[in-house]
Amino acid sequence: MSEFLKELWLYARERKKYWLLPLIVVLTLIGLLIFTTQAVVTSPFIYTLF
Repeated sequence: MSEFLKELWLYARERKKYWLLPLIVVLTLIGLLIFTTQAVVTSPFIYTLF
């Protein structure tokens, strides 16, 4: 996973595609949110946010 992130950073830096980085961060956070809502313990806390 870290190799993928390193390669992605090198791609963005070399081609000046810095607008991709916030998009990737947001998508990662959404993925983590979906992953944490699958757990029974954290579900009540996540559902109160929405």
